[in-house]
Amino acid sequence: MSLINRKKEELLLADLLDPDLICYLELKSRDETLDALIDLASASNKLTNKESFREGIFERESIISTGIGVGVAIPHAKMPDIKEFFLCVGVLSEPVDWDAIDKMPVRLVFLIGGPEDRQTQYLQILSQLTYAIKDEDKRKKMIFSNCPADILELFLDSHESSEALGYSARIN
Repeated sequence: MSLINRKKEELLLADLLDPDLICYLELKSRDETLDALIDLASASNKLTNKESFREGIFERESIISTGIGVGVAIPHAKMPDIKEFFLCVGVLSEPVDWDAIDKMPVRLVFLIGGPEDRQTQYLQILSQLTYAIKDEDKRKKMIFSNCPADILELFLDSHESSEALGYSARIN
């Protein structure tokens, strides 16, 4: 199914990506990285209460690290005042310690924000994102990409590949 032919009510992971929400960061710590991505989301009008979202993100990190391994972190928070899901992507110039499951530092950060009352869609987004980034070659291409368009293209490729394999990439 191409993006052109899909139904309007379907939401794909690629739909959440916005070139204005993809950034390249030269930061040294997890907290600096989280703050930069939260600032980006706020500046892009994705947050109505930046401080509340920040507290949610840092509270989640205090429970257990969102460093899922293989150099990737997926910090996330659901808030009652967020009406639609969003995804900010941070590509770090140097690895940052994130206390990840595999103890490896992080180079790719995917910050997810969404409505508190849409758990099923939230889990689908996490699933799609995990599927898209499990490919080591794609992760390397993201790390060494030069512009947001390169990352967008990698996610479009992931969507097409998942459909070819019979995986649903839809969020209803």
